[in-house]
Amino acid sequence: MAEEEVKVFRTWSSPFPLRVIWALKLKGVEFDTVYEDLSNKSPLLLQYNPVHKKVPVLLHNGKPICESLVILEYVDERWKQFPLLPQDPHERAKARFWAKFGDDKVFQSIVYGILFKQGKEREEEIPRAMEILQHLEEELKGKKFFGGEKIGLVDLALGWLAYYLGIIEEVIGLKLIDQEKFPLLLQWIQEFSTAPIIQENWPPRDELIAKFDASREAALARGLK
Repeated sequence: MAEEEVKVFRTWSSPFPLRVIWALKLKGVEFDTVYEDLSNKSPLLLQYNPVHKKVPVLLHNGKPICESLVILEYVDERWKQFPLLPQDPHERAKARFWAKFGDDKVFQSIVYGILFKQGKEREEEIPRAMEILQHLEEELKGKKFFGGEKIGLVDLALGWLAYYLGIIEEVIGLKLIDQEKFPLLLQWIQEFSTAPIIQENWPPRDELIAKFDASREAALARGLK
């Protein structure tokens, strides 16, 4: 079989390309990494993702695939080892639901509703965020991972929580989840974040804190104008 060309276009800090990195490594697929500066996007990134102009982009034998959740499904269909989605159609549909829930509800609430807000606006968002996180707590009942006994697509989609949530909590000076309210979610965070392939690919914590702090200050400044 001819050698395959696999490249991942990413930034050092974004959690979305990490999903793709994790999936490829879990499946044992070799790939090259292309780091992008989103303030000065490369011609290749603009060529391969002309619609959204963002990372991640997976380049497989010269063909680009964009959007992290779409890429995860492509990777799972193309490389069958270590399946990320269950075989049962209903379970597959449920996995897609929770992955989308993570992007549409969890990420939007915690990042845009809490990290990038302050005062009354943030206070009003916190109960909503707690309600959203409670849905994840319920989904983890009786399971080690969202995927069952091993890491699956939903775990990769929600994986940013296991590392970035603690950074967001530190930046805003507020604890969002605790052992009393979210014991299963905290257990999942521990299990997922310390799995070798996951742990070895986290970005440097101190640098992320500095970046998130700067992003928060910029977002708040824009909101005050």
